[in-house]
Amino acid sequence: MPKRSPSSLNPRAPLVLDTRDLPRRPGALRTHRRVVPAPADLGVELISVPEGADLDLDLRLESVSEGVLVSGTITGPVQGECGRCLRAIDYSVVVNVQELYAYPDSTTDDTTEEDEVGRIQDDLIDLEPALRDAVVLTLPTNPLCREDCPGLCPECGVHWDDLPADHSHQEIDPRWASLSQLNRTEE
Repeated sequence: MPKRSPSSLNPRAPLVLDTRDLPRRPGALRTHRRVVPAPADLGVELISVPEGADLDLDLRLESVSEGVLVSGTITGPVQGECGRCLRAIDYSVVVNVQELYAYPDSTTDDTTEEDEVGRIQDDLIDLEPALRDAVVLTLPTNPLCREDCPGLCPECGVHWDDLPADHSHQEIDPRWASLSQLNRTEE
């Protein structure tokens, strides 16, 4: 099965890493620390990393026999809303990332599918897909402002924490409404 030619990477893009200064002998390593702007749509429906927010990358690039192993942490702000009460959520997330990027014409071309392993293109690594996978998979699909969030009253929509303990909504079925008058005493 012929491999399709990947599009060329922009070496100035914030999430593109240059490996030219990394020797190709196994065991050689370099560290990269940088702050980059977060790409668009880095999250799920209720919670995400805001586009353009600062992401701290603390990465280690290590030569291995088949390519470059990138590992390290990504730290950044997360914003969203609680899935129960819709209050704002704002915190910082730290995500571990570890991804192998294969050299062109390495044996991984024969032993893996094209999308199983990242590929080095012209000595450049596109970190965005690995970053996106790591961050998005870490975020909760139903985020909570706190573990014991009681949510909203389904009748009036007010947060349960803001309501008195005896709060209730008693609705009388209109078919039985006239019977409720029987227990009333005349004044």
